Amino acid sequence: MDIRVLQPSDIPHVQQANITNLPENYFCKYYLYHALSWPQLSYVAVDVSRPQKTPYDPPKIVGYVLAKMEEEPTDGQQHGHITSLSVMRSHRRLGLAEKLMRQSQRAMAETFSATYVSLHVRVSNVAALRLYRDTLGFTVEKTEAKYYADGEDAFSMKMDLTKIKDEFEKSLKAAYAVEDATAGAEDEGDEVGSAGKKGDGEKEKEKEKKVQYKVGRGLGVQGLVERNESKAT
Repeated sequence: MDIRVLQPSDIPHVQQANITNLPENYFCKYYLYHALSWPQLSYVAVDVSRPQKTPYDPPKIVGYVLAKMEEEPTDGQQHGHITSLSVMRSHRRLGLAEKLMRQSQRAMAETFSATYVSLHVRVSNVAALRLYRDTLGFTVEKTEAKYYADGEDAFSMKMDLTKIKDEFEKSLKAAYAVEDATAGAEDEGDEVGSAGKKGDGEKEKEKEKKVQYKVGRGLGVQGLVERNESKAT
């Protein structure tokens, strides 16, 4: 199983997985909007065990997470949002949903310095609630009445990302500190090899040596004409 970044060519297969599993469906351009605006945040799970008969065979996408950053957060905090998450029934109970979510959350914190991530889930979706609350650590912020098109309520959930963000920034500072320390050791420019073994006296003699060149009369145009040696003189 391979989990990688969502590519525009994956969108028709992601859309098929969405239509198969979820009642909330989107147009292809909505997936493309996510893929082009925040290419670091959306991921797909690909079953690589299926033999590829030709180079043109499409990947077998068995799960995806579609995510974005809130462009105008009302609370003034930089944060991400999970738009959609789905895994095909044939590949559930393998931890794919958790892996997809954690990969997206890490990208939010490390790439965009997100302080938290939010999502909505149907109040009747017990399996998703268990994943978000018990496995990933989301908390229910509030209940939004009739959030979905069919009139069902939704739990608005939130998960803090400051720990991931702080750990990443700490690792960056440590890396920069090592780089600065190594950059401080300047090259003194000492001679090496045979030149480095020479004594001071020999080096001074070499400096005093002068190369003499024989300088002749400047050639005119006739000096640039090619001679024909075959002619008798």
